[in-house]
Amino acid sequence: MSEIVTEKQYPRRIMTFMRRSSAYTTSQQKGLDEYGEYYLLETEDQRFDQQAIFGRQAPLTVEIGFGMGSSLIQMAEAAPERDFIGIEIHPNGLAQICFEAGERKLSNLRVIDGDALLLLEGYFADHSIDTVQLYFADPWPKKKHHKRRFVQTHNMQLIRQKLKKGGIFHAATDWEHYAFWILEIMEASEGYRNLLGQGQFSPRPEYRPLTKFEVRGQGLGHGVWDLLYQRIA
Repeated sequence: MSEIVTEKQYPRRIMTFMRRSSAYTTSQQKGLDEYGEYYLLETEDQRFDQQAIFGRQAPLTVEIGFGMGSSLIQMAEAAPERDFIGIEIHPNGLAQICFEAGERKLSNLRVIDGDALLLLEGYFADHSIDTVQLYFADPWPKKKHHKRRFVQTHNMQLIRQKLKKGGIFHAATDWEHYAFWILEIMEASEGYRNLLGQGQFSPRPEYRPLTKFEVRGQGLGHGVWDLLYQRIA
C-alpha cells in the first residue's frame, strides 16, 4: 500500500500564491456554519476516494484556484454528470462557494483548503483526473517573481501524472505575457498535445463561463487567452 503523504513531509518550496482574507459576510459565515461540513473536504492523512465522497465514479474535474467560486458553481450546475473538486487557499472564497453550493443543493461539488501542488502530489492518485482547470491564476507580472508562476515545466509534469490518458489541462489568462509563457512551456512539455494545433490558442469553450471581470475586461478591450492540452502519453 502506498505511504500516506502529508504536507509536513515535503520541503519548503517556492509558493505560487499569497493568502489573503477579510471578515466574512453573513452569507459566507452561513456557508461555513451550515454547509462547510458537507462541502469542505478533510485531506490530511487521507487519499482521494471518489466513490466515498460522491457515491459514484464519474468524470472528475479539478480546478486550481477558483477565487470566489462563481464559475465553478455554474459549471457544476451545468454538468451534473461530472464531479468537481475546487482547490483554494483564500478563506472568503471557500466560505462563499460553500454557501452558493449549499443554497443550490449541489451534490457533485466539493472544495479543499490547501496548496494545490501538495494535494496533487499526496492526495490524488495517478491517472485519476479527467480535467485540470487553471483559470486566471496570479500572473506574477514582475520578472523577479516569474518563478512563482504556477505554470512551470515540473508542475505540468506533475499534472500529467495525475491526468488520465486523454485527460485535459485547460488554462485561461487575461495577461498576454503569461499566455505566451504558458504556451511556450506547454508546447515543450513531454506527453501533451495542443488540441487546437501546435502554437495555437483556443476559443473559449462553452463550458467555461464568462466571469464578471472577464466581461468588464472585454468592454475595455482586454484580451483573454485559453489553452487546451491533452495528455497523450
